Amino acid sequence: MPDFRGALRLEFPSRLDMVDFVQLLSDQIGHAIDLDADATHWVGVSVRESVVNAIRHGNAEDETKRVVVEFRLEPSDAPAELCVRVVDQGEGFDPSEVGDCLAPENILKASGRGIFLMRSFMDALTLHRAPGGGTEVLMVKKLG
Repeated sequence: MPDFRGALRLEFPSRLDMVDFVQLLSDQIGHAIDLDADATHWVGVSVRESVVNAIRHGNAEDETKRVVVEFRLEPSDAPAELCVRVVDQGEGFDPSEVGDCLAPENILKASGRGIFLMRSFMDALTLHRAPGGGTEVLMVKKLG
């Protein structure tokens, strides 16, 4: 396993053309830490959904607002988890207000699927208002 100390942190303006770069980086990290192909793919989908949500919904595609993405292995001395943190500078939201995308009344709605995918593909997901505003998403994928 590679020697990642601390975290790999990206900070960029709210531009959708950054999403492919972040997913590519996620995929490369997955390969570097020996996640299997399926796990690498699903982590990448989760990271992509979270970043798209941060840009579109959190920051309303306002390029003056930033998105932060951090990848880190925990614990750093004997990694057991890949932790991915995504933070936007928007107004934040109450995750309990996001409807169940599988409920019959929501099947044709376009919103709410990203959070569903993140919950499905990662081992843990927490969403909350970030200190100072915005939304912070923390996703965890167990290794091994």
